[in-house]
Amino acid sequence: MTQERVLIVEDEENERTGLAELISSWGYRTETATDGVEALEKVTAFGPSIVITDIKMPRMDGMELVERLADLSTSIAVVMVTAQKTTETAFHAGRLGVQDYIEKPIDFRRLRSILTNIGEILNTRTENESLRKTLRDKGALGRLVGSSAPMQEIFHLIEMVAPSTASVLITGSSGTGKELVARTIHDLSPRRNKPFVPINCAAIPETLIESEIFGHEKGAFTGALERRTGCFELAEGGTLLLDEIGEMPVATQAKLLRVLEDHKLRRLGSKVETSVDVRVLAATNKVPEDAVAEGQLRQDLYYRLNVFNINMPALREHKEDIRELVKQLLAEMSQKHDRKVADVSEAVLNLFQSYSWPGNVRELRNTLERAVIVCEGGLIETKHLPPGFGQSVRPVVNDPDALHLGVGTTVEEAERLLILKTLQSTHNNKTRAAEILGISLKTLHNKLKEYGRPQDAVLAPEE
Repeated sequence: MTQERVLIVEDEENERTGLAELISSWGYRTETATDGVEALEKVTAFGPSIVITDIKMPRMDGMELVERLADLSTSIAVVMVTAQKTTETAFHAGRLGVQDYIEKPIDFRRLRSILTNIGEILNTRTENESLRKTLRDKGALGRLVGSSAPMQEIFHLIEMVAPSTASVLITGSSGTGKELVARTIHDLSPRRNKPFVPINCAAIPETLIESEIFGHEKGAFTGALERRTGCFELAEGGTLLLDEIGEMPVATQAKLLRVLEDHKLRRLGSKVETSVDVRVLAATNKVPEDAVAEGQLRQDLYYRLNVFNINMPALREHKEDIRELVKQLLAEMSQKHDRKVADVSEAVLNLFQSYSWPGNVRELRNTLERAVIVCEGGLIETKHLPPGFGQSVRPVVNDPDALHLGVGTTVEEAERLLILKTLQSTHNNKTRAAEILGISLKTLHNKLKEYGRPQDAVLAPEE
C-alpha cells in the first residue's frame, strides 16, 4: 500500500466522490475539497504529496490554486484535470510546475499510471535528499566513498544526471570504479526498482556479442537451439551498462546506435521488432576521442552516448580518500570471509599513501582481501601484504635494457617482450598486467594467442 496522500479538488460532487473512492481503492489516502479556498485549508491539515485539481471552480480556480501551492511548497505534485487543454494554459501551468495533465472524461488507467510515476519521482527525490545528507556527513554516495575534491565533484555530477534519462559515458583507467558510478546513477534514478544489467563488451567473443546484447531466435545460427533474451530485454524498464564500449565490434556499434535512436530492436533471426525502454550507460578505459580517431569507436555512437560525461580520477589523484576506502573495504571483506579485521597499522597506511596504485581502487580491494584472509588478528600489518608489495613493476616496463632490446629489434618484437616481461613481473596475473600496460584484458589475451605463448608456459599459474 502506497503512503502518498492525494487531495482531490473538484466542485462537482459526483465526480469528486467517485474519484476519491477509486483512488482510495488503489491504496492512496485521499481527502477532498470543493474549490481552491477549501483546498488550501486542507493542504495544511492533510499534508498531501499529490493534488489533483479541476481548473474551472468557484471562489478560487485551479490555476490560482497552483500558484498558491507553489508559494507554499515545491514538494507537492499537481495533476490538472481539464475539459480542454490549450497551449496557453499548458504553458502557464508548466511554468508553475504542474506535473501532468489529464483531460475529461478521465482515462482512469492513464490517471493511475500518472500517479505511479509521480510516486516514483517523489521516492527518488526523498532518497536523493537522504543520500545527499550522507554525502555531506560521511563523504559517501551509495557505495562510492571520498571526501576529496575530485570525488566530491564526481558525486555532484552523479546527483545532477541520475534523475534524468540522459545517456552517460563514464571514462577512466581500469579499476577506478566506473561500474560503481553506473550502479549509483541507477540507484538514484526513478528506474532503481527495475533491473540493472552490466555487460563487459571485452569479455564476449565477437561472434556472440550481438546475441548477448540483442538476443536471438531459435535456429538463428548454428547452435541456437532455443530463443535467447538479450541484455536489452533483460534490462527492460531499467538500466543497461555497456562496459568497455570501445571493444565492441564496429558492425555491432551500428546496430546499437539504431536501437538507441529508435528504442526498438530485432533479435537475430527475427522479422519482428521489439520496443524497449532502457537507459543506456557506457564505460571505457580508453580516451574516447582517441578510440574514435583510431576507428575503434564510431563517432556517431560516441556523440549519442556522450550526452553527459563522468571521468573517474585515478586513485593516485585522490590519495586522501585511502583512509575512508580502507575502512569501507575492510568491513566488506571481513563480512565476506567471516573475519573480524578492524583496521590497518600506521605502517601499512603510510605504505598505501606512498604507493602509486597502478591498478587503482581494484588493486586496493584485492590487496586488502588477501590481507584479510591471511590476517589472524584484528589489525593488518605489513607482513600480511603480498610479497614485494610497493615495489613497482614499472621499471621493468620502462627500462629498455630489461627487455634486452638491440639494434634492429622490430616494434612487434619489442611489444612481445614488453608484454611477456610484464606478465613475468606480475607472476602471470593477466588482469594486473593489462592494467599496467594500459590495454584491455581481451587485447592481452589476443596478443598472447598471436604469440602462441611459448615463454608464458614457464610462468606461475595466474592468480
